[in-house]
Amino acid sequence: AHVRHYYKNFQKGLNIMSDLITYSSTQELSPQALERLFLSIGWESGKYPEKLSLAMKNYKSVFTAWDGEKLVGLVSAMDDGVLTAYVHYLLVDPDYQKHGIGRKLMEMIKERYADYKKICLIAESDAIKFYETCGFVKVETAKPMYFLG
Repeated sequence: AHVRHYYKNFQKGLNIMSDLITYSSTQELSPQALERLFLSIGWESGKYPEKLSLAMKNYKSVFTAWDGEKLVGLVSAMDDGVLTAYVHYLLVDPDYQKHGIGRKLMEMIKERYADYKKICLIAESDAIKFYETCGFVKVETAKPMYFLG
């Protein structure tokens, strides 16, 4: 399934974004495309492109944003099938940020899980305001925890 979203041309440095961003729900993503996107924002996961490609196939939902053949955004989620979905990744290439791509990807996730009781995520401190504008709320009595084995 593809959704097209039109934008005005803009220039940031020497990078030019096209008028057309295509959104897709595919879990078949090349390790190279994932590596480029994840490393563009400095995420450690980008150092493991083969594992990322396999991980995308295992998620219940993956929505992507493309500028032609270039992967410029991605959101992935897992769920229990009826009550709760967990957004694991939301990332947009820095050259494409602040143009509604992340918001559109979150809208697609919210639509996909509209019948669920809740959608959860862990937000980095600098992304909290963004997620609040997408309708998410902080739960003061809860804190994220990790086991880094």
